[in-house]
Amino acid sequence: MTRSPQPRAPLLSVRELRVEVGATRVLRSVGFDVAAGELVVLMGANGSGKSTLGLALAGHPRYQISGQAQLAGQDLLAMPVEARARAGLFLSLQAPPDVPGVKNNLFIRTALNAVRSARGEPEIDAYDFLGQAKSGARRLGLPEAMLGRPVNEGFSGGERKRNELLQLALLKPRVAILDEIDSGLDVDGVRALVDLVRAMRADGTAFVVVSHYLQLIESLEPDRVLRLADGCIAETGGIELARTIAAQGYGAGRSRQGAAAQA
Repeated sequence: MTRSPQPRAPLLSVRELRVEVGATRVLRSVGFDVAAGELVVLMGANGSGKSTLGLALAGHPRYQISGQAQLAGQDLLAMPVEARARAGLFLSLQAPPDVPGVKNNLFIRTALNAVRSARGEPEIDAYDFLGQAKSGARRLGLPEAMLGRPVNEGFSGGERKRNELLQLALLKPRVAILDEIDSGLDVDGVRALVDLVRAMRADGTAFVVVSHYLQLIESLEPDRVLRLADGCIAETGGIELARTIAAQGYGAGRSRQGAAAQA
């Protein structure tokens, strides 16, 4: 008798997450799991709280957060921001900022050595790091000259996103949250993104990807698609949910929910 595969234990587990920004409750009850090597796509209308979710899990200091979030069994919400990163959480920002006066290669190497230290690994020296960074930059289409410039200063939108992907590739996190990482990328950049995500999933990295674009979502081959609305996960499905949203828009979700409730 053939046994069905056992479900994998979640690497990231979120339960009843609530987030208030100032006097506004943005998320009222969000819950989902992502196991090692899985990829979940998060969709939702503008202003639905997708970016807020990523920033809350990363530890935004001005958010009021309650509920539960665990990373590999550890209480994520109890950790300071830097401890979350060292434990293996990575957030790619929708609009990566400039960091004037800080060279890109020094920034990434410092972050990488902090993560390596938390894993009990020796620090990587400047020579070996530069070799890895140059190799990664070439694969991602990021000019090597960008490594010696201040972080994102004078970078185009696509170069900023490629720089985020370079950090992702070098840091090798356990869980990566990518917030509209494809925005600003050209065709070659999107192809490099898909190839990188596929390779990292094979090595066990779990992904939460925020995107509106069906072509990218189909290329990423997600395990699940979630629709965020009214501060909670309103719908969960497979790739067909993404296709339905792309065809009908986000507003049709209320009609689908109403029809399901009456059935």
